[in-house]
Amino acid sequence: MATQSVMDTSFFGHPKGLRTLFFTEMWERFSYYGNRAVLFLYMTAAVPAGGLGMETATAGAIYGIFTACVYLLSLPGGWLADRIIGQRKAVFYGGGIIALGNLLLAASTTLTFYAGLGLICVGTGLLKTNASTLVGSLYGQGDNRRDGGFSIYYMGINVGAFLSPLFVGYLAQRVGWRYGFVLVTIGMIAGLIQYKLTESALGENGLRPVTEPGASERKSLLAGAGVILGIPLLIGVLQTMGVTAFSAVDLADAFFVVLALCFAGVFAILWRGCENDRERKNIILIFCLLIASVVFWSSFEQAGSTLNLFADAKTNNVLFGYAYPSTWFQSLNSIFLICLAPLFSLLWIRLGKNDLSVAMKFSLALLFVGLGYLVLVAPAKDADQNIKVAPYWLIATYFFHTIGELCLSPVGLSAMTKLAPARLGGVIMGVFFLSIATGNYIGGRMAGFYASMKIEDLFFYIALFGIIAGLLFAAFSRPLARYTGENQ
Repeated sequence: MATQSVMDTSFFGHPKGLRTLFFTEMWERFSYYGNRAVLFLYMTAAVPAGGLGMETATAGAIYGIFTACVYLLSLPGGWLADRIIGQRKAVFYGGGIIALGNLLLAASTTLTFYAGLGLICVGTGLLKTNASTLVGSLYGQGDNRRDGGFSIYYMGINVGAFLSPLFVGYLAQRVGWRYGFVLVTIGMIAGLIQYKLTESALGENGLRPVTEPGASERKSLLAGAGVILGIPLLIGVLQTMGVTAFSAVDLADAFFVVLALCFAGVFAILWRGCENDRERKNIILIFCLLIASVVFWSSFEQAGSTLNLFADAKTNNVLFGYAYPSTWFQSLNSIFLICLAPLFSLLWIRLGKNDLSVAMKFSLALLFVGLGYLVLVAPAKDADQNIKVAPYWLIATYFFHTIGELCLSPVGLSAMTKLAPARLGGVIMGVFFLSIATGNYIGGRMAGFYASMKIEDLFFYIALFGIIAGLLFAAFSRPLARYTGENQ
């Protein structure tokens, strides 16, 4: 129980259970970001080079669906833990499913590739949300160590995200793609072993579901599981038998309809559930923030796709005579986050009563993500003439993108908890993850234009997309703040 952790200061002044979750999440992020660093390159690499030989548009569609489902499945993953198996089992089962998915990717066949991606999505949906919930359960009501505990936990995320492109990227690009996938499998298994060996540090937290479901809810669970798992399985079987001939792009188009219906349906339910004018105003602000979130992540998430391709083929990856793997650029975001996150936290505190509204912070995030692409437009023209550009252009892009992330991601999570009615807090947080999923999907589809457009034009349009959205959001931020009663 949380009360048992009040006097426990064995892990840097925090409960020792935080150590268990720190390393579990570190290895899970090592797995995810390792896959993310090499996935697009692997899909588009020629078959003789060990890749899958996909067209860029096909790879973009698959990448978009994958990165969207990782977040989308956190919604049923959280519900399953709360009502059926508890957070502890959800984390362990999720990690095991991820490890199996990684192993299937290492098998290097088309069938195991798709099955592996699907398992990683399901496993991440189970592990990621519930590990965060367990961190919160370590602290009692009013324990002022809670924010610091989440900060330490967040460092675990970034340590895993920093290390994985360095090691996984090196093996995948220098030795062979399957060796990169084997390494993330070993990493996830290491995370599971340490989780089970130190699980007792979590006490009674997460052992049982929060509330037991009734018979009707169990039926709903079975039906939902059947839809989530059965439809993709059925499509795969029909495709293998030659009964259907859906392309990845066709499936991605259908997936967009699903996302759009989810967004519309959730907001219709939320709007009808509002009990007063104050709640309706908050829902309007939340809707506007989530639209901005979709725009931001659609640009930001191209780190693993268009920016990865640009780093691999168009950037001079040589330092002091050593040609380093292009995937190493994927570690820059985590380095910048570790360095800048404390400074931004201090900045918001120092601003005090003059702090910017959440809408204005979101507008800054959009401007910075657009600016990150704008700095690449000129060097991309040289790249189109078969001139490899200096690496500092991409370094600048990731720096600006990290500033944008710090203006949106932690601010958005905080805003959701403040704006959501207490009885809808979990639903609103789920919708925030839905916006990330939608942005990731759009980002993957935009990456499909990499091969069919001039690179400088693609980067210019993405930059223009973000900057115009940021300016529009900034223009409406003050009237929106006045309308909702938020501090301006």
